[in-house]
Amino acid sequence: MIQPELHRPLPFDRVGPNGLDIAITATPAECAALAQRMNLPAIKHLTCSFHLTQLGLRRVQARGQLKAEVTQTCVVTLEDFDATVEETFAIRFVPEDEIKEELDLEDDDEVPFDNGVVDLGEAAAEQLGLALDPYPRMPGAELPALDEEEEDNPFEALNRLRRMN
Repeated sequence: MIQPELHRPLPFDRVGPNGLDIAITATPAECAALAQRMNLPAIKHLTCSFHLTQLGLRRVQARGQLKAEVTQTCVVTLEDFDATVEETFAIRFVPEDEIKEELDLEDDDEVPFDNGVVDLGEAAAEQLGLALDPYPRMPGAELPALDEEEEDNPFEALNRLRRMN
């Protein structure tokens, strides 16, 4: 098995009956590796706090808060810009052999684990990936206005070309 860029293994039994609060912070090297994985120019900072509680004998409920400072590329201007990503989330760590095939949009996402160890780092990385805007736009970036003539008649450009010949 390939180790993820942000690896924070936690034995399931450390959660205990009273739950566990834990926070993780990515190192600069981990941020660089995650940025490469997520096709971002940079991740400058990433922290994630978790409140973990046991759900029965083989499941863990996690409620968390993720905060990251990232550099993204604007889809309009193609310039890099800095952005803050903040996300509150709820997930369930479930043994790999108990993951449901069908998705239930009302339930928390299920994250598989095996050998009695949950990976909080990979869970944080996945939450960052979900929180990122797939079409990031730099503040103030506007799409260029369309020429009204072309908008009214899409074949006008073809007519202009034909007249040129």
